[in-house]
Amino acid sequence: MLYIHKAYSKDVQQSEDLNPLMDHSSLQPIYQIIAQNAAQIDHEGYFPDQEFRLLAECGLLAVTLPGQWLDFAQPKTPELLKVFRMLGKASLPVGRLYEGHINALYLISLFGKTEQKKRWFADVILGKKMFSVWNTQDNEGVRIYDLGNGKYRLQGYKTFCSGAGRIARPLVTGELISPNKKGWQMFIIPTEKVKEIRADSSFWKPLGMRASASFRMDFTGVELDESDLLGMPGDYYRQPYFGGGALRFTAVQLGGAEALLEETHKFLKSLNRTDDPFQRARIAEISYLLETGSLWANQAALNTDNWKDIPGSVTQLLAYINMTRTVIEDVCLRCMQLAERSVGARGLMRPNPLERIHRDLTTYLRQPATDAILTAVGEYVLNQNSTSKLWPEQLNFSENMDHR
Repeated sequence: MLYIHKAYSKDVQQSEDLNPLMDHSSLQPIYQIIAQNAAQIDHEGYFPDQEFRLLAECGLLAVTLPGQWLDFAQPKTPELLKVFRMLGKASLPVGRLYEGHINALYLISLFGKTEQKKRWFADVILGKKMFSVWNTQDNEGVRIYDLGNGKYRLQGYKTFCSGAGRIARPLVTGELISPNKKGWQMFIIPTEKVKEIRADSSFWKPLGMRASASFRMDFTGVELDESDLLGMPGDYYRQPYFGGGALRFTAVQLGGAEALLEETHKFLKSLNRTDDPFQRARIAEISYLLETGSLWANQAALNTDNWKDIPGSVTQLLAYINMTRTVIEDVCLRCMQLAERSVGARGLMRPNPLERIHRDLTTYLRQPATDAILTAVGEYVLNQNSTSKLWPEQLNFSENMDHR
């Protein structure tokens, strides 16, 4: 969760099967089932249907909606990131698909009209429908042609469309071609009401994350109504909402690294290698690296909730989130290397879970623009008059020393 324009809490019927007493401890059995089934869904093009039925039944699909445990309008970012971490630890593909669902609901919360929120939130609560965000361009991408009278026709393709064929409400972006307005436009497709969206599964031949079913999709010929368009052109890239979303996927990644530690721990114990001083040193390093990542993620989540009311804090928040994203990527990469050395070739062979987790995390860490993210942090710091107060309400150590 980042900023929210308004809390939307009216006219959405609550489903009886949403658990008002939901907390992290009550979700542990769900996480365990997902983890136990992670190896069975590790196939190209597979979608974790059973897992998302469980998430729907326990209320996690709707958990960020008005009145729910992690309502977007409440300062619950640390708690939400913990859900992402636990799902990532159980299954990185499930965590990735869930993150896309929550991302779409967040954009609806920010930019949806009242009637749109009523309709789309009811799709989640009553219809148990999954959402996702499909933004990655393929060739010329998607264009949205204004046909007049509130009708639009799509043309073009997207790639890396996670959950292809299973997402009932994909949030897609494209270039709006209209006499009245132009730009990068979001829209949500009611899949059961339009012509079939053609999926190209041959595109998806990944090293890892195979069960996320991230296909190439052809939207050519799909027709939409005005009510399917979300927000205004350009809203998708508005900050800090766009850049701040990195916190969600970094939390899933960190959960994958935590799974590496757990499986490495089990493997070494099974071979009675716990007395080896080099193994102890590697396990110690993985442990403190994960704690480092956890502290960064939690602080970034707190900053997200605490800085939202501070005027002019957008650039600081984005810089802090970009640092967090960079640190967690480094943490995950280092943990993978240490785990490899600890378990050797034997531990990286199927059916050992480490082989699958390693592949999935390797693939999921390849997020776009990592170099640009790092240089953006440097640009922010160098644009300040000094480094004594880079962040809102940061303690100025030198000033406190002078007044002791």
